[in-house]
Amino acid sequence: MSLPSANPLLAPVADLIDYAAVAPEHVAPAIESLLVQARAAVEHAADPALPATWEAVVQPLDTASERLWRAWSVAGHLNAVVNTPALREAYNAMLPKVSEFSTWVGLHEGLYRQYQRLGASADFAAWPAVRQRIVELALRDFRLGGVELRGEARERYAEISDREAQVSQKFSENVLDSVDAWSLIVTDEAELDGLPQDVREAAHAAAKEDGKEGWKLTLKMPCYLPVMQYARRRELRETLYRAYGTIASEQADAQYDNSPLIEELLALRAEESALLGYADFANLRLETRMARDPQEVADFLRDLARRARPHAEQDLAELRAYAAKELGLDELAPWDMAFASERLREARYAYSDDEVKRYFTEPTVLAGLFSVIEKLFQVRLEEQAVSSWHKSVRGVRVTTPEGATLGHLYLDLHARSGKQGGAWVDSERSRRAIAGAVQTPVVYLTCNFAQPLGDKPALLTHDDVITLFHETGHALHALLSDVDEPGASAFASVEWDAIELPSQFMENFCWEWDVVRVLSAHADSGEPLPRALFDKLVAARNFQSGMQMVRQVEFSLFDILLHGKAERVSIAQVMSLLGEVRQEVSVVFPPEWHRLPHAFSHLFAGGYGAGYYSYKWAEVLSADAYSAFEEAAKTAGSTLDADTGMRFRREVLAVGGSRPAADSFKAFRGRDPSIDALLRHSGMLAA
Repeated sequence: MSLPSANPLLAPVADLIDYAAVAPEHVAPAIESLLVQARAAVEHAADPALPATWEAVVQPLDTASERLWRAWSVAGHLNAVVNTPALREAYNAMLPKVSEFSTWVGLHEGLYRQYQRLGASADFAAWPAVRQRIVELALRDFRLGGVELRGEARERYAEISDREAQVSQKFSENVLDSVDAWSLIVTDEAELDGLPQDVREAAHAAAKEDGKEGWKLTLKMPCYLPVMQYARRRELRETLYRAYGTIASEQADAQYDNSPLIEELLALRAEESALLGYADFANLRLETRMARDPQEVADFLRDLARRARPHAEQDLAELRAYAAKELGLDELAPWDMAFASERLREARYAYSDDEVKRYFTEPTVLAGLFSVIEKLFQVRLEEQAVSSWHKSVRGVRVTTPEGATLGHLYLDLHARSGKQGGAWVDSERSRRAIAGAVQTPVVYLTCNFAQPLGDKPALLTHDDVITLFHETGHALHALLSDVDEPGASAFASVEWDAIELPSQFMENFCWEWDVVRVLSAHADSGEPLPRALFDKLVAARNFQSGMQMVRQVEFSLFDILLHGKAERVSIAQVMSLLGEVRQEVSVVFPPEWHRLPHAFSHLFAGGYGAGYYSYKWAEVLSADAYSAFEEAAKTAGSTLDADTGMRFRREVLAVGGSRPAADSFKAFRGRDPSIDALLRHSGMLAA
């Protein structure tokens, strides 16, 4: 099959993609031709006549598969951030073929035997440790990929794998479409009483763009969250809360109902696990995690809940008392929670989120973030012109102090129609040493912050700033890698319950005065955040931290218990289990009609099924890692200590998945992790 040279998805992997030139009609020709090449490479690598060497088997296979997965990553990324009917159709047309190929590789007995030959070769023990690890992980993944299945079981496993990919994709589409389909036009500005001016202006601009008078409210975070925090009209808060709480469910537009997809995906996962000899999907998933088994995860979560729940109950009691006395809300409804919490925080700490965000303009925050990275990790970040998928996307080149390129970063920070909600990082290509040259990583960092209005810069809340630092930690895990083999890159092989370590670690710097000073410049005056206001922020850091922690435990425990069921589960049973988990660990209970699972993309479309606990698990690691910087600050005068930063870069970021995450943590910290730092940072343990 010929490769049309004009197709930007077929550009050499060493080149940057011309994103502005990518069109939906490029997807099928590129993927189909690259699938042919990749299949041929697999068959060649599986030839038993080849010598059992890295150069003969793995290297050519990496080269062929790299082109395919790079093109597919680009297609998937565009489908997530500039979704159109034509692009969705093109992506979905190829999804079964790519899924089938991936399953076929995992089931390829000849290739499996070849990796067994590599592991048994006479000189394997003399190989570099990273290559030994890649072979060992590949053998594990072959077994988990069903290679030892036979007959009908093997055929059924392949069908399940393909169908799981399609169901997850449809789940994502339903969430995106359900959010995009809902809006509320408000024609009386009095209805918006309490909303910050910039949110009103954005809503007015959105209505005008639709050719309508008034203000358009949506379920995108830059609109939804301020309404819940600031709108004084209780009915307006209730309207948006109900719409957000029923996204992609039978309670909203039935065409986007994710109920049957959740049931099907859970059934597929249970059947897949049984075929592979595991009691349930949770046990299967934990084969590739730091945690040993589901019981260890559940015990960890219940221990956190036990420690946090008294704090959560106190948080809620204080909120109810305040709402009754000061706001006249004798009964605190779910749509009152964010509003009352924001009023209590303003009363207790004498500041509001809206006041703070006037100091966090996007250009200043980015410049400050870059300076933090440069100081900690001894690199340089400079903006570069790139061909991109949207006019607001910015390119960044990461270099050594001497100017050698380490990697490329694309920043896509604003919410818009056709873009999936949330924040995430993904990579287009990994670092790789080949033919005497080093190919540098290309990484996407995606958020959903408010857009700039006219010539005014976008304003970020302090929570937005934390989100940006969090996602940057993920990006640095790929960008600052020293691993020359893509099979051991961070995103390919770091255990899922450790992948959040660098991201949650980076969040801590958002609470340091010498960092916040360089992140802030008032939108009007240009003045940095005043020290007095910063001190209020820090005082409020653990405001309602008990409620926040039990909420995360609720999500995590629900996930691990849900995926611990071996039998078919109905949507009614899913909701019933969620209710049971809430009775065990929660203090806040949404209405019966609320449908959290239906938009819980982490579990059903984002790879976190039986893995949501990873956020709390890795937070233990990240808080303990950050305590090394707090210790250094006692002598260095600042947590922005380059010596400790370079040690973190060398022992955690640079090694990616070339060794177990527990070994990397121990190499950095000199010991096993302790939960004390997390409890201290959360205000649940004395400093």
